[in-house]
Amino acid sequence: MIADFLEYLELERNCSEHTVRAYGRDLAAFAEFRTASGSDDQNLDDIDQLLVRSFVAVLNQRRLARRTQGRHLSALRGLFRYACLMGRMQSNPAESVPTPKVEKTLPRHLRPGEIEALLEAPAGREGPLGLRDRALLELLYASGLRVGELVALNWRDIDLGARVLRVVGKGDRERMTPFGGPAEQALRQWLDAWEEVFRPRDGTDDGNLEPVFLNRNGGRLSARSVRRVIDRYVEETAQAAGAHPHALRHSFATHLLESGADLRSIQELLGHASLSTTQRYMHIDTGRLLQVYRKSHPRAKGA
Repeated sequence: MIADFLEYLELERNCSEHTVRAYGRDLAAFAEFRTASGSDDQNLDDIDQLLVRSFVAVLNQRRLARRTQGRHLSALRGLFRYACLMGRMQSNPAESVPTPKVEKTLPRHLRPGEIEALLEAPAGREGPLGLRDRALLELLYASGLRVGELVALNWRDIDLGARVLRVVGKGDRERMTPFGGPAEQALRQWLDAWEEVFRPRDGTDDGNLEPVFLNRNGGRLSARSVRRVIDRYVEETAQAAGAHPHALRHSFATHLLESGADLRSIQELLGHASLSTTQRYMHIDTGRLLQVYRKSHPRAKGA
């Protein structure tokens, strides 16, 4: 059942490789817990709310972060929802189990100077892979793509002349996303290298159907590899020290908001189904908030 569910997430729900892999680990942990409890792994009838609560209690005893505990619970809810859909369960025993509360923190984002330093870092890597790395960093920041969305791109999804690309995001939601001149230039340079080094020579291929970002062997670059690429340049760039690969997406949203873009537009660009998700991305420093307040509020100016 777990293998079928993970395949369903990947193929039907279009979940990222990162999410599928994490859910797989979480569900394997639950399966081990059931085995240790003397349950039959193939029998879903003995799974009830008490068993799920006991599993969450064990996670808490192991001192796992609350966010990690919440992800385990989310994986279970998804599995049982799928089992109900397939007629294997009558109800979802994890649905009413409360998610551990997580303290909300502002995500790490990069300032414009830090972004510039990070985007220039691939210049030190010679050969076509340096051009590839520059293109993927530029595109991540210019468009706010998720890493999973980036690696799924084919050349047919990108209109370099119009500077727009087609993205299929979470839940198979399709959107059109613009990007700017630096990203276009980096993509064109990478495309030249791509055609010279990686395009098959037998004349049977259709380049529009080919992945945009490739590994050194000519296969589609994986999300894990992209994260390693970003981590590499973060380590090499003192100004961007400590930044997470998702920081480029956070920075994209924050810089748009700081420049006057409204939340609804940013929501569309990020591909969020809910505005509340977009709001969690926002990070405006106190100085910027004071500037906006003093400029905009009629009673901000003192006597």
